[in-house]
Amino acid sequence: MRRILIIDDEEDIREVAALSLEATVGWEIVTASSGADGIRAAASSRPVPDAILLDVMMPGMDGPTTFLRMRENPDLVDVPVLLLTAKVQGVDQRRFAGLGVSAVLFKPFNPLTLAAQISEKLGWQD
Repeated sequence: MRRILIIDDEEDIREVAALSLEATVGWEIVTASSGADGIRAAASSRPVPDAILLDVMMPGMDGPTTFLRMRENPDLVDVPVLLLTAKVQGVDQRRFAGLGVSAVLFKPFNPLTLAAQISEKLGWQD
């Protein structure tokens, strides 16, 4: 069973994504409402998450900053991170890709296909 960490400051987004992934594919979901909480959750989770869905726009520490801080932790350096964003402009997409994230997913997402999108982006066959 896959373990996914969802980091998003919007409670409704966290809930919809979590329910979607639990109901459609039975993945175990951990959530956090801020970048700092997400870093703590990822670092303390055993085993570490199989992937992290990370919102771009959050108060305090934004998604790109959260991602870079996670990469400083040796336990998290290999965990794939998928950014969740409403920003669809090419310049934003190139900036996100330049960070080294595994993929960028767009909001609003379809809850019925979210697991398939994640699996496709990460090359998961199960």
